[in-house]
Amino acid sequence: MQWWNDIVRWFTSDDGWRITSGAIIPFVSIVLAGIIGAGIGRSGVKRLVDQRDHETRVAAVSALVTAGHNAVRWQSQGPDAREHSQQVATEADVSVRLLPVVGADLAADWAAHQLEAMRVNSANFGLQSDDSLAEYQNRLVSWLRHPKRAKKLFTSDLDKWDYDNIPVDELQKPAAPATETTTPTS
Repeated sequence: MQWWNDIVRWFTSDDGWRITSGAIIPFVSIVLAGIIGAGIGRSGVKRLVDQRDHETRVAAVSALVTAGHNAVRWQSQGPDAREHSQQVATEADVSVRLLPVVGADLAADWAAHQLEAMRVNSANFGLQSDDSLAEYQNRLVSWLRHPKRAKKLFTSDLDKWDYDNIPVDELQKPAAPATETTTPTS
């Protein structure tokens, strides 16, 4: 207990106060200022990175929506415009696939299928093409806002379309029995 009394006595002495006010307090304040500054800098950089990430996702979805607008007008476009529209769609597909977002590949696959369907149906101008374009746009915006929820919708649509594309003959065939092959041992 004597050592504690010696420390308290030293801090209250003139030499102890001079060292405390001249070295210890400035050191502690510099360390605290560095910790607070690092925290502020880290949160600022994180906010900037999040903002840049969001802008990248918005740009990719915007490119897909632009490709959708071009797909709806596919039949009325000339060969050069079709080539440009296809290039825009390809670039949009690649930019979406490169996004670090849950379900980006599924969204790109879903969008590619929808774009192809809109191109095929583009000869039927009217309300149906506007409705399909609006649904396409709404689904992509929904995916942008809630990637996990929209991922389930994309998966169910893609599974349904895969099932619809299976020829009827393959659906009716019974599964072939597995045959075992034995290899001769020497």
